[in-house]
Amino acid sequence: MNWQRRIDGSIRSGYHPPMSSYPYSQIEKKWQKYWEENKTFRAVEDPAIPKDKRRYVLDMFPYPSAAGLHVGHPEGYTATDIHCRYLRMNGYAVLHPMGFDSFGLPAENYAVQTGTHPRATTEANIARFREQIKALGFSYDWDREVSTHEPDYYRWTQWIFLKLYERGLAYVAEIPMWYCPELGTVLANEEVLATSEGPRSERGNHPVERRPLRQWMLKITEYADRLLEGLDDLDWPESIKAMQRNWIGRSEGANVRFALDTSAAAAAGAHTDLEVFTTRPDTLYGATYMVLAPEHPLVAKITTEEQHAAVTAYINEARLKSDLERTDLAKDKSGVFTGAYAVNPVNSERIPIWISDYILLSYGTGAIMAVPAHDERDFAFARKFDLPVPRVVVENKDDDPNAPIEAVFTGEGYAVNSGSYDGMPTREFKSAIVSELEQKGKGARAVNYKLRDWIFSRQRYWGEPIPLVHCEDGRIVPEPESALPIRLPEVESYKPTGTGESPLAKVEDWVNTRCPDGESNGKRETNTMPQWAGSCWYYLRYLDPKNETELASKERIEYWMPVDLYVGGAEHAVLHLLYARFWHKVLYDIGAVNTDEPFKRLVNQGMILGEGGVKMSKSLGNVINPDDIIAEFGADSMRVYEMFMGPLEQQKPWSTRGLKGTHRFLDRVYRVSRREIVDEEPPIALVRLLHKTIKKVGDDTNTLAFNTAIAQMMIFVNEIFKEEKLYRSLWEPFILLLCPYAPHLAEELWEELGMPAPASLAAWPTYSEELTHDEEVTVVVQVNGKVRAKMELPAGSAPEQLLEAAKAVPRIQELLDGKQIVKEITVPDKLVNIVIRG
Repeated sequence: MNWQRRIDGSIRSGYHPPMSSYPYSQIEKKWQKYWEENKTFRAVEDPAIPKDKRRYVLDMFPYPSAAGLHVGHPEGYTATDIHCRYLRMNGYAVLHPMGFDSFGLPAENYAVQTGTHPRATTEANIARFREQIKALGFSYDWDREVSTHEPDYYRWTQWIFLKLYERGLAYVAEIPMWYCPELGTVLANEEVLATSEGPRSERGNHPVERRPLRQWMLKITEYADRLLEGLDDLDWPESIKAMQRNWIGRSEGANVRFALDTSAAAAAGAHTDLEVFTTRPDTLYGATYMVLAPEHPLVAKITTEEQHAAVTAYINEARLKSDLERTDLAKDKSGVFTGAYAVNPVNSERIPIWISDYILLSYGTGAIMAVPAHDERDFAFARKFDLPVPRVVVENKDDDPNAPIEAVFTGEGYAVNSGSYDGMPTREFKSAIVSELEQKGKGARAVNYKLRDWIFSRQRYWGEPIPLVHCEDGRIVPEPESALPIRLPEVESYKPTGTGESPLAKVEDWVNTRCPDGESNGKRETNTMPQWAGSCWYYLRYLDPKNETELASKERIEYWMPVDLYVGGAEHAVLHLLYARFWHKVLYDIGAVNTDEPFKRLVNQGMILGEGGVKMSKSLGNVINPDDIIAEFGADSMRVYEMFMGPLEQQKPWSTRGLKGTHRFLDRVYRVSRREIVDEEPPIALVRLLHKTIKKVGDDTNTLAFNTAIAQMMIFVNEIFKEEKLYRSLWEPFILLLCPYAPHLAEELWEELGMPAPASLAAWPTYSEELTHDEEVTVVVQVNGKVRAKMELPAGSAPEQLLEAAKAVPRIQELLDGKQIVKEITVPDKLVNIVIRG
């Protein structure tokens, strides 16, 4: 019997009888304690490590809900953890932090219902999340943990806001918001339900409506072009880049001014024009009416007395619809004539001005020129209200310009019914008509964006206070940086004021203050920042979380930034990523960061669905708690299973049967480790398999192809399981390959081999390229695509050698006898296909 001494001095035998299960619970707790006590994964800024050997790997940090994690959440965390462990073992300095996006609506709603302080709820949830995350053995540097609700964190969120304000990128505007009279509060979009009775509050099912409220806005539109251009050089999924480009929605065209006719101008005030943006100025001759958003400020001025009642009723109906409902292409078009007219600038025709809810005040100028023959929505509207539909563009030069319109033509072609421009190609016409408008002072070339400025305030308690004071003389004065953080006050009630203001408005001793310049009294801003605020820059605070004088030192920013790999869900494709990029560009412009973009590479993990391929949800009762999985199968089994389910980016259904399979794999690894360990030379076939495995697992772990790396390790274990002995020269490197994937088990087996802990920081095994190639390979021989024979040949045989050997096979000779060879195809080390005729 072979006996071995453990690191702690205790003795174990070199061979144990097969066990039904390895003691994962004890092993995992032991090594989690070791990593924590020894700060194994603490990141250090060592200047001796060159820039190309540093990696900043980031997970999108979670919102700590009361429900805790389900098994879908750790998928991305597991992927980055494996990758980080692999990098460390290959000599990289790795920054891999974790924190919590801890300001948010659910905690405030719970506070309103129960009176529990949002901080208490949030911090209890954070403790729960942290415990669950640590139970999976992730190699985070917990010394860098941040939570966005902590004053020493949001001090710097407030500092960034002041920088935005100083640069003119923050301003106040009246914006339509969802408001519930019964609850007395503003609601976020996700709190409003679309019902057959109209929009209702999620809480209480009360009617809600749109109300204009004072909001702080951020001028993200000023960075629209840079946000577009920056996408080109990013290693991001093309689908995500396309979504951002579409969201920004850059389009070139012209701003065109339509004068109001005499009576409408008199009502609106002299020299008033209606300005519209169009990408198709070549269709101006086909504009037969105009449409304004119901909220457009001119509507109240130009509506005639006869139309007043109908217009007012329509505006009230529109207040009850979401932007999504209003712009739904499939919905029946509705609208009301204001009684007013405008004048088409190219042909001086009077055209009626309507209002319709499919026009949004927040897009463009809140007004459009309607060209019904060449726009689907305009066409549907014109047909419903019997408005003219003249054709002004034809696809081919000889098309009949006055033929009945059966379908809308939205493409480019040639001008018709357009005065002196008839027959001109669209592209030439666009340029010519804009030049004419510019000469007459009726228009100008312009670029427009779908992107709107960011609504950056909430009428809530649980968020970052906005560090501004409204002074008695009407000035808005920023708090000095030395006064930051402006802390949230303690309040008796988290219930809304009923006026649309934040609960902070009721805290008079906090609201009433001196104007920061000391000249008068003032009132603090009572709106708070949105949950998005803290998540826009958290990756920077991880660099230097204890810094009291700046958000992060320039030395640490220079050492780690930009983020090399950012992993998270595709649901954050637009808002979070766009907002974070915007803030980062502003920080770059003021010299606070060293790069124009924050995230070099982005990977979106696919969603893990419930059993049967259905999305996990509480209502379906199919949410799987990772605590239960860890208790029954162990953290390593869950880690390996989630990576073995399929490619990281793909959507995958959970399967308990599949989980049991990966658990059996780890159990087999453990049982193999109970065998006698020998220092003998292993069979060459196993040596070659080891070197192939080292290469495959290394390459796949580096490229995040975890499922195929695991498959290769399974092949290796199956082969050595057939042996009676356990060869040390095979086993030691294999344990290190396994370590990023099943780190608890690997650490235990590494220690049992008498090796110094931790395995997690041991050097990654190397391989011989020569030993990754087989001496002989099996080559398939096909005739007309059908397999007819197999040959064992030296690896790397030349194409002519493959053909010569194939034609020497008796069965192939029979099939070729008397036939004409049409084509010969060879695939090195794999295939010969001979195509014959006759």
